[in-house]
Amino acid sequence: MNIAAALRRAGRHLAGPVTTAPHGEPGRTGRPPAPASPPGLRPVRLLLTAVLIFMVLFFGPDLLDHATTEHIPYSGLLTKVEAHQVSSVAVGSSGTVTGTLTNGRHFTTQAPLWALTTGDLATHLESSEVKVSAYQQSDTLRQLVTSLLPTALFLGGFVWLGRRMQRNLGGSGGLGGLLRTKTRVTDAERPATRFADVAGYEGVKQEIREVVDYLQRPERYQRAGARGPRGVLLMGPPGTGKTLLARAVAGEAHVPFFAIEGSAFVEMFVGLGASRVRDLFTQARQAAPAIIFIDEIDAIGARRSLAGPGGHDEREQTLNQLLAEMDGFPGDTSVVVMANTNRPEALDPALMRPGRFDRQIQVPLPGLADRERILIVHAQGKHLAAGVDLSLVARATPGFSGADLANLVNEAALRAARHDRDELRPADFDAARDRLVLGQRDESNALLPAEKRAVAVHESGHALVAALSPGADRVAKVTILPTGMALGSTHQLPEDDRHLYNQDYLTGSLAVRLGGRAAELLAFGQASTGAADDLAGATRLAVRMVREYGLSPRVGPVAYPVPAARYLGAEAPDRPYAEATQRLIDHEVARLLRDAEQHAIDLLRHHRPALDALTQRLLDEETVDGQTVYDIAEQTPTAPSAITGPTPAA
Repeated sequence: MNIAAALRRAGRHLAGPVTTAPHGEPGRTGRPPAPASPPGLRPVRLLLTAVLIFMVLFFGPDLLDHATTEHIPYSGLLTKVEAHQVSSVAVGSSGTVTGTLTNGRHFTTQAPLWALTTGDLATHLESSEVKVSAYQQSDTLRQLVTSLLPTALFLGGFVWLGRRMQRNLGGSGGLGGLLRTKTRVTDAERPATRFADVAGYEGVKQEIREVVDYLQRPERYQRAGARGPRGVLLMGPPGTGKTLLARAVAGEAHVPFFAIEGSAFVEMFVGLGASRVRDLFTQARQAAPAIIFIDEIDAIGARRSLAGPGGHDEREQTLNQLLAEMDGFPGDTSVVVMANTNRPEALDPALMRPGRFDRQIQVPLPGLADRERILIVHAQGKHLAAGVDLSLVARATPGFSGADLANLVNEAALRAARHDRDELRPADFDAARDRLVLGQRDESNALLPAEKRAVAVHESGHALVAALSPGADRVAKVTILPTGMALGSTHQLPEDDRHLYNQDYLTGSLAVRLGGRAAELLAFGQASTGAADDLAGATRLAVRMVREYGLSPRVGPVAYPVPAARYLGAEAPDRPYAEATQRLIDHEVARLLRDAEQHAIDLLRHHRPALDALTQRLLDEETVDGQTVYDIAEQTPTAPSAITGPTPAA
């Protein structure tokens, strides 16, 4: 076997069996052609192939000789010489003895240094008449390669691994890719979102149209010597459509839309966020007129710490660069920076000054009319049954955001699909609302008969107090079916969205919240843990009535601020009032709750037959609509009830 044959065999082993593909190209046998290697791997493979060929050429002869050569010790060599079994030998200058035995086999021996200097080896060879030759042995290069090659391979692999990690961090461009901004650009011809696609929010859209006009006709503002809006900050709860409004501005103005998340500016490398800010603003200036949109700007625009350098250096450098870029806009550059946040109180004041985000637009939760418009948009393409009234659905969803309403319609459609129906019915929307507000109905939570009766009494108390209290929100439904963490629930629907709440309404709300506990006291003579959430909600409302709204005669028309919660582990802030004032507040809160509970007990005692009738109706049907509650309250006489159970002492 020669070296060329060994190389050919090694080449076949590396390349695998090669055949001809249908188009005349080499291909793998029995499997599809492998995908092309990434460009970064080709130099590595070429280097590995070159190293392999070098090793075969350099060490190949020794490996082949090693397979056919017998290694014998020096004493064994002398024994064979004396037995006349050695035909010829060659002695190297470093003591390596190679030779041929009389049977044709090759051998090698490492003679000790003393055997060469004393002539012991030469004496034995001459006495046996062995053919002897000598050669100058130089293994310096071989030793150098043998010692340095592993180190070189290790260092090469380490460098290759480092470059591979850089490419993974920065994309296909290596470390330079880390410096490029992760933006999503919408060309001027591509924006499809318009103000018509944003249901409701007419006031917000009217305020934001000035940005569209400035981007479309900036010369009109320049002639008047006016400076166009530099920054627009959209503030509001999550899910209210702030990002959709920003896209609609770009769509109406037909300008490029550069969108990036605030968190994309901050990375593990200090200074990288500032570089991305510069890159983003450079792109926007080149594409002007354009819009830069920063989603969740509080990720980089949070209030800077006064504690000096620390763990937020990268974020603060990014914020400083953002402020510098917004200050550096020339007056004739038609670039508007838009951003959104649901935490405006956390933003740095430097962002809010004129010349930066000087337009601050509130995007609140949709009102009743806006909720109906949003429902109409999301109901498009869905088959609604004849009995579906989206205005009633809008009334039943106060406090829902646009995203919540979209989820509501989708949940209703999912319920219809689970029942193998194409059309959405009112029951689908009711079930979807219950699932979003209260949680998934727990079919496995079977109550004991006594517990079921207690829940029925509790919910009947809530419903009747609400139905009998003037000005209270109308009762829509009462159920004793377990849902989420609640064993039952009473649904109230406001006639309209309220913006002001008078003292009578708030006092009535306390009585409604404590109506379940009052019914338990009236029917069983004792309360249960089922009123825990009611007590918590009523207490929070009473505290605000006393401390913030000035509705306590003894405390007076004074508003005491509520201490804001701080970070975990921080000490609670001091109260901005005396300990005696705190005791007075606690006393007034307890008085409001006691008065509300007593009012609910008196109301239910006077309408005890109605409480009994509604309780029995719930036990029979489990769910009762609001109109039935009002019918029972109006048609049932107010005579004393025959239900046994002690009456609580006043």
